[in-house]
Amino acid sequence: MKTPEVRKKLLYTLLLIVIFRLGCFISVPGVDSIALNEAMGSVEGVAGLINMISGGAFSRFSIFAMSITPYITASIVVQLLAMIIPALERLTKEGGEEGRKKINRYTKIITIVLALVEAIGLYLSYKGYGVFVQDSFLVGALIVISLVAGTSILMWLGDEITNKGIGNGISVIIFVGIISGLPSFVTTLWSLIVTSEGFSTTGLLLAIGILIGAIILIAGVVFVQQAERKVPVQYSKKVVGRKMVGAQNTHIPLKLAMAGVMPIIFASSFMTFPAMIIQIFVKDIANQTGFLAGLYKFSIATSSSSVGIGYSIGNAIVYLLLIVGFTFFYTYATFNPAEVSANIKKNGGFIPGIRAGKPTTDYLSSIISKLTWFGGVFLAIIAILPMFLRFTNLNIAFGGTSILIVVGVALETVQQLESLLAMRHYKGFLE
Repeated sequence: MKTPEVRKKLLYTLLLIVIFRLGCFISVPGVDSIALNEAMGSVEGVAGLINMISGGAFSRFSIFAMSITPYITASIVVQLLAMIIPALERLTKEGGEEGRKKINRYTKIITIVLALVEAIGLYLSYKGYGVFVQDSFLVGALIVISLVAGTSILMWLGDEITNKGIGNGISVIIFVGIISGLPSFVTTLWSLIVTSEGFSTTGLLLAIGILIGAIILIAGVVFVQQAERKVPVQYSKKVVGRKMVGAQNTHIPLKLAMAGVMPIIFASSFMTFPAMIIQIFVKDIANQTGFLAGLYKFSIATSSSSVGIGYSIGNAIVYLLLIVGFTFFYTYATFNPAEVSANIKKNGGFIPGIRAGKPTTDYLSSIISKLTWFGGVFLAIIAILPMFLRFTNLNIAFGGTSILIVVGVALETVQQLESLLAMRHYKGFLE
């Protein structure tokens, strides 16, 4: 806070966070608040996941009800398209600053389209619960426009935080949305200790166990997020211009969790997509029977306690396999062993004890495969943990995925702060 530039960035970020939190409490026009509270009840399933990320905005049907999820989906779509369309891949890898701006523009266009579709789906879904004051085309259009505008405002807030504040804007918004559930988490723990019958020793022990488990989980996430395998690389002497550049020893840092939280987001989107489509077109699907009702229950079993244990077990197995599969997919999409091997060979480098070319590619592929297996299984365990907590009848706001996102964003923000302070010291030294 003593550094003027950093203080300015921190205060600006805090101001935008306050705007985000205020927007979470501004309901869209035409909503009957009493009917909405009765319809929402306890928010879980697909709605629970969106509500957690949006900081409770979804349950209040505020202008930020859709949160930043359309932008996340659009980013995933653009990344997948970049692997399929050569021109888009070249723009991503070789376009530089101008290419990054074009990719960002495409992402925002897709975000608006997805937000429009999701807003219409939300309106049609809530229309059946009678939460709107009037049932007319104009009211519906006003609600849809308000929801799309809310997502657009969040995109702007994210860009402003990234460009003028501290941290990645979109990640910070998700981070704030998740930790806004901290008071309810504390209230839940307190209600375990102090019940209507008085002080509960069993509840105290249970609360202590939950806190110890959370600390162990956070420590494990920090360890996996920060851990890396350093592959040594040695460069021989070479002539650069008229000078002879000496041999250099460096390394390739391979993160243990290279894919980060993306596989969980991919798998969650894949698993909950059928439920999102079904609940838009089929009214009161949760209380029906048949194939569509079974598919809906199976789809929401990851984040709902109202389905049977059979659905939960089947969903957990498929969810686990998807997370591991997407971990491999995303890791190899961001790190190409053949490309890295070719670059090392091109610059006259080699890994000690490994021949350049295909042997280097095979060696890097072997290391990446082992790291990815560990990272994928770790992510799967973290994501599955909340499913076990549901059987204890505890309404815990923070699951493994939430902790993974919160810790990852916190570490990234701290690293950026340290970089800004280090840059300032270097500037002073040069001047």
